[in-house]
Amino acid sequence: MPKAISSITKSYIAGFLDGDGCIMFQLIRRKDYVYGYQIRASVVFYQKSTNRHQLEWLKQIFEVGYLRDRKDGMTEYTIVGLKPVIKILKLLQPYVHLKKEHIRLALKIYKLLIDRKFNLDKFIQASRLVDHSGVINYSK
Repeated sequence: MPKAISSITKSYIAGFLDGDGCIMFQLIRRKDYVYGYQIRASVVFYQKSTNRHQLEWLKQIFEVGYLRDRKDGMTEYTIVGLKPVIKILKLLQPYVHLKKEHIRLALKIYKLLIDRKFNLDKFIQASRLVDHSGVINYSK
């Protein structure tokens, strides 16, 4: 990620996230993980494919993630991974309005996952927060 992003650009991107973005945490079954699941973090921006250039611009700024053109005429810009997602959320946090609770929840999950004394109890706490993130995202 570039060292300097103007506050105007950060506020624009935060508005983009508020309106056409999603912050997601998912429990992914993984046999090779200690507790049998991975907690996956992602941020996704959505845009009509005719405006794909807006998502390409975001990708140039963040220097991470990938673009995917869907068959329904939409394009997604997806950033996956705890570290890049948290870095972006911390960058946008002062400017976000609608996704404030999502970011607070993401930072709580992050704090649990990076704890040096991470154990089953902390994994369960983090998993409950992941479930709550689905509720505030209106997930099924």
